[in-house]
Amino acid sequence: MKEKIIEGSSQLFMRYGFRSVTMDDIASNLAISKKTIYQFFKNKDDLVTTISSAHMEMEKNDYSKIESESINAIDEIYEVSKCFRDHMHEVNPKILFELKKYHPEAWAVYTKFKTEFIKNHIVRNIKRGIEEGYYRAELDAEVLAAFRVEQVEMIFDPQVFPKDMFDFHNVQMQLFDHFVHGLLTEEGKKLLDNYLQSQSKSTLI
Repeated sequence: MKEKIIEGSSQLFMRYGFRSVTMDDIASNLAISKKTIYQFFKNKDDLVTTISSAHMEMEKNDYSKIESESINAIDEIYEVSKCFRDHMHEVNPKILFELKKYHPEAWAVYTKFKTEFIKNHIVRNIKRGIEEGYYRAELDAEVLAAFRVEQVEMIFDPQVFPKDMFDFHNVQMQLFDHFVHGLLTEEGKKLLDNYLQSQSKSTLI
């Protein structure tokens, strides 16, 4: 039952945001009583924190698997881009803003994930790409990794990219594509083009 509540409420939160979905909505959607939910979770904050932690663990597993199985840095970042796209496919752009504003414990989980796991993952990829000759040798991996994690967060900021003016998925595509192409050597560009042509795609996302 606990897993059912986590899965069902997660789908609602991702689609509609944290603020607008109530415990009544979750209970109604799952055809259970609110009392049943409170048997497993103290309150909505507890539920949101649990879901956030589970989601971060899922992403850690996905990205770690890609890193260990990839044959080079470009193969890795290409597969990560597809994974990121899949994760974001049905996400409401306002969830990160709402997480920060209304759920501080869950926000702390996300912040740790961003500043430790994701940042370190990007650092390793950049250093790997430099060693393989696919990324430019003069790059500072730490600086660019810090920039990238903040760039991703910026995508969700409604003050920077208002929903009525920008398409969420197009913003993702443009910024990721711009970031990756800024890393590449000529050899790296050729290899990336091969990946894109094999998938009949013109961008990474």
